[in-house]
Amino acid sequence: MTDVDLKEYLRPGVTLPFCPGCGHRSLLRLILRAIYELGINIDDMLFVSGIGCGGWIASPCINGDTLHTLHGRSLAFATGAKMFNPKLKTMVISGDGDLIDIGGNHLIHAARRNMPITTICADNVNYGQTGGQACSTTPKGAVTQTTHEGNPYYPFDICKLVNAAGAAYTARYLVTQTSEVISSIKKALQIEGFTFIDVISPCPTQFGRQNRLDTTREAYKFFEDRCVTKEDAEGLSPAEMEGKIITGEFSNGRS
Repeated sequence: MTDVDLKEYLRPGVTLPFCPGCGHRSLLRLILRAIYELGINIDDMLFVSGIGCGGWIASPCINGDTLHTLHGRSLAFATGAKMFNPKLKTMVISGDGDLIDIGGNHLIHAARRNMPITTICADNVNYGQTGGQACSTTPKGAVTQTTHEGNPYYPFDICKLVNAAGAAYTARYLVTQTSEVISSIKKALQIEGFTFIDVISPCPTQFGRQNRLDTTREAYKFFEDRCVTKEDAEGLSPAEMEGKIITGEFSNGRS
């Protein structure tokens, strides 16, 4: 996919609303590339987002039908739209604060009902848009605006939660795992059921600055050093897995 092809999927005249180094810029490109490679007509799609940095990926960027909804309610709006027009290929793109913290109940029940919606969590492990507060995916020990001495809590394993609720497909990747992310999105879009991809998308401006990750490279390396594939994780002890983030596919096979 060339830059010329990409521009056809972007709203004319749009200025991408992301901070320097934000992983969401890359995630936007990977989503559009997956759609392009599948040959899906973007006019047959609906993109839904909530409030937060991740909410800006679809609207105002994508040159298609988008809903920018209430905080935590992106899946509720997407469910209603999909039920009204089942022909729409519906994709929710929103952040961890929106999908997990504020909208966790909607996430659980969308997975339980196995709604045919592809959900991509733009996971920057903090409330990036409102100042960098801790959220349910913030790593244990991380410094945020609300955890000055380090986050005392373990983060949610979102994929385990969604899998247990009944999703047809779940996966997690770091945004720099470009081929894996594209492949996962393509697979999710072709499954008739609730599909969920957790994409770790570093936030150098808020999370990086507060944790003395003073360059974009350092902010990305923080997560690269913590990511381990599902296959490699099986050979590690609990002590070796402390603080690690498992990447890969975690589908429960439901369809």
